[in-house]
Amino acid sequence: MFRRISVASAAASVVVLGGCTFTAEIANLEPYDPSDGVGVTLDGVAVRNALLVTADGGDANLVMTIVNNTGEEVELQLQYGDVGERVTEQVLLPAQPELSQVGSDPANQLIFTDEAIRAGDLFPVYFQYGSVQGEIIEVPVLDGTLPEYELLVP
Repeated sequence: MFRRISVASAAASVVVLGGCTFTAEIANLEPYDPSDGVGVTLDGVAVRNALLVTADGGDANLVMTIVNNTGEEVELQLQYGDVGERVTEQVLLPAQPELSQVGSDPANQLIFTDEAIRAGDLFPVYFQYGSVQGEIIEVPVLDGTLPEYELLVP
């Protein structure tokens, strides 16, 4: 009799404790950006690890990696700023699917100038190319305190 109670108790424990995770969402199936920056995919163009690096606000270097999988040369447009004072920048992406680095080398820095850029904030940047629907992403603004970012400050 004691044995039946023990088996029934063990079976009930397995069901109760196992049921806790039965309806839980599995976090590793949720897409996320595994870095300090953020990303967006616009059809065949993928922007990865986009972040702004600033010394004390105002001017910031946009750092990101872009992959063009369209098979064609693409002119990626980036837009930021207030409605009446928007600034548009372009990045030309080669047709072959290779990584295009922006901002990691002083020769290819893309400097944003806006008083709303402050370290610790998120700064909205609009990405778009051709007739593809664009998207605004909130890009994190970092400073050069960490050694990996100190050489990226404009």
